[in-house]
Amino acid sequence: MLRATALGFSAGSRTLCRALDFAAAAGELWAVLGCNGSGKTTLLHALAGLARPAAGAVEFDGRAVDDYPRREFARGVGMLLQREEQEYWGTLEDYVRVGRFPHAQPPFGEDAGGEEAVARALAAFDLQSCAQQSFATLSGGERQRARLAQLWAQDARVLLLDEPLQHLDLRHQLQTMQLIRAATRAGRAAVVVLHDLTYAAHCDRVLMLHGDGGHAQGAAAEMLEPARLEALYGCRLAVCGSGSTAHVMPVI
Repeated sequence: MLRATALGFSAGSRTLCRALDFAAAAGELWAVLGCNGSGKTTLLHALAGLARPAAGAVEFDGRAVDDYPRREFARGVGMLLQREEQEYWGTLEDYVRVGRFPHAQPPFGEDAGGEEAVARALAAFDLQSCAQQSFATLSGGERQRARLAQLWAQDARVLLLDEPLQHLDLRHQLQTMQLIRAATRAGRAAVVVLHDLTYAAHCDRVLMLHGDGGHAQGAAAEMLEPARLEALYGCRLAVCGSGSTAHVMPVI
């Protein structure tokens, strides 16, 4: 589905990533790990065609990302941004409905199945009770769930999620990861920036960005070893359990 070849990107004079080959296939759930400023968000922006990398290329279904009209690309690849710069003054339901824009034929015209998709997205993230509430009055956690619901309504085949668990309570963190996992089992691909290593253990594969140009990737069970994680984060860690039941905590 989504493939990067010899990808490189920088921040100012710092080289964050060098010569990265990466591919997210149907059915795969990827976790992207790294310290603050290591390039995780920059990577997702490059994969989504929102930023041009310093080197390399990104393709979706064998076609260069830059060759797609944006609405056509958005029907295949959707992204949850870490933050949004502009306020939204409509209702929560209206906000979620914006996710259907790529499917409207012509733009702002008929969208077959759009209302059902919006209703499913609202239900998936427990938002029916506040659907008519002004988006501006929502709590931080409710806004985050609304942003996730908007992405779900978009119904893209590849999901790029930049810190989807921020602001969420424990129940909705679990619910969100279960929904992402279910999406990949239904044939989608997902690439998720995470800071909670316990949830990373439930992913299929892990990409580590070291922030100095270096990177490593592999099966989650292989990558989530204490020595690798301590080298990545620069602190001592304790790991309880193994595989998908592993819990990782810093040693205080």
